[in-house]
Amino acid sequence: MKAKCCSQDTAKMPGDYIESLVGKICATYQDTQGINHLEGHNLPRQREILDIIDKLLEIVFPGFNGTQTYSIKTIKYNIGDILTQVYSELLDQTIRSFRYVECGDCDECDVLERSEQAVHSLLDAIPEIRESMKLDIGAAYDGDPAAMSTDEIVVSYPGIKAITVQRFAHVLYHQRVPLIPRMMTEYVHSVTGIDIHPGAHLEKGVFIDHGTGVVIGETAVIGNNVKIYQGVTLGALSFPKDACGMIIKGSKRHPTLEDNVTIYSGATVLGDITIGAGATIGGNVWITENVPPKFKITVAPPENRVSPARKK
Repeated sequence: MKAKCCSQDTAKMPGDYIESLVGKICATYQDTQGINHLEGHNLPRQREILDIIDKLLEIVFPGFNGTQTYSIKTIKYNIGDILTQVYSELLDQTIRSFRYVECGDCDECDVLERSEQAVHSLLDAIPEIRESMKLDIGAAYDGDPAAMSTDEIVVSYPGIKAITVQRFAHVLYHQRVPLIPRMMTEYVHSVTGIDIHPGAHLEKGVFIDHGTGVVIGETAVIGNNVKIYQGVTLGALSFPKDACGMIIKGSKRHPTLEDNVTIYSGATVLGDITIGAGATIGGNVWITENVPPKFKITVAPPENRVSPARKK
């Protein structure tokens, strides 16, 4: 005896159920809790931002994504083509961002001018970003005995990807582009485990080894030739508030690491403090005060005592 097949009609949800559910869902759209984007301009699209990141990485590290080969004689044509694409695509996404934040109908706003300035600033920064990344990669190679080549570092080290994308986002952050800088750094955070706010300032020769769990806050400043290991937090100790009890945004609240500082895994460095040049911060320490130059801080080792159980 053949089993009866369910009819196609029985697989459909009843119309009254759909109408009731739609009503309940739409009722949650009536408040202003911040998870609706209704009756506004289109937001920047995440998939386009990710595509722009890939193109920017191709300009900084040509030939490393494996999609095409380059010749020093013809690379200017390849890079010119990619730059043209980035300019058009990033300008569109930046216009979306400024329209969303700056004003309502934007008929008399300078959205286009500000967007063009922001895009030009990022593209103009690429030569300097490339020079910075050369030093970052050199620092990784010199500082990691497991590194077999600089090519290996470019294609596989998460710290390099996180730092490069943060350098892109940092330029747009200083051009006050809404949304996109955080979209960039949070994307690379999701794929590397390294969370660097676009506002953080990184000098050259920065090496984030392993990287998983590293957090670097918005107002952190990292000097030249700084080495940071996994699980390090450069965070805020407290948040200043105004007379109404609201957090004051934009104040300096994260650490400054001067040149040649090394911070080992699991260390937590909090507040607007300075770690002096050449200082070393050991693993799993908690720092909330300034550290003098060339100073070394470590967790005190346990006393070398035999437990009562072993004495018996």
